[in-house]
Amino acid sequence: MPVVSRFLETSRKAAKEKPGVFALYVILCVIVAIVFVRSIFEGRYEHALLCLLVFILFWIPSMLERRFTVEIPSVLEGIILCFIFAAEILGEIDAFYIKIPFWDTILHTTWGFLAAGIGFALVDILNRSHASRLQLAPIYMAITAFCFSMTAGAVWELFEYSMDVFVGFDMQKDTIVTAFSSVTLDPTNTNIAIPVDGIVGTEIMLASGETVVIPGGYLDIGLHDSMADLFVNLIGAVTFSVIGFIYVKNRGHKKSFAAHFIPKLRNTIK
Repeated sequence: MPVVSRFLETSRKAAKEKPGVFALYVILCVIVAIVFVRSIFEGRYEHALLCLLVFILFWIPSMLERRFTVEIPSVLEGIILCFIFAAEILGEIDAFYIKIPFWDTILHTTWGFLAAGIGFALVDILNRSHASRLQLAPIYMAITAFCFSMTAGAVWELFEYSMDVFVGFDMQKDTIVTAFSSVTLDPTNTNIAIPVDGIVGTEIMLASGETVVIPGGYLDIGLHDSMADLFVNLIGAVTFSVIGFIYVKNRGHKKSFAAHFIPKLRNTIK
């Protein structure tokens, strides 16, 4: 069959060109396949669909390489594969977002770094294209990469908020806080923030007459999580923007650290 033979040929080529990445890809695919079968037997069909999504996401980097003649560095491709696995399989299915307190923070920092790399690569490819009139200085390339990463992070937070409000998910994880300030509590209505400190518990009275007790403080339903995600996204974006700036200023050095994270057109690889 043409499709099967094409798949085998592509696999052989990938194994030859990037043996480390190909081995990682195979290992992760086997694990995802096991999780897929387990999800079917457990009746967790939403997890099974998530596994299918992961397979599609795993396939995208190699598809982009073939379709747009782009060379994705092995280190970057390996990080992308691990990021997808950590976010969807470990984070969502195995509940690492709940079990490991800093799991979400680690992934958002990594995403900020990766998104800045993607934004930097897009500008770099345009800069080096003979057909493009765009020629940005290194500092503006770094700023563009930073803005691209922060925009991607902000759009993701909007997606999480939309899922929580309209679908009833809890993608913006709740945070227990023991103090806050609010102008809503100002009896004079003159925009004075009234502090509320030392909160040890909260009672929520429902229309049905039931009471929900939240021990430990006041339940923030997403603000702290979203702001923390954007802050660590900023750290990742700044980190890569600085690395990318140094990379362009010293382009041509064979041992450039940033070269491991920036995709390039095949006919411009140096």
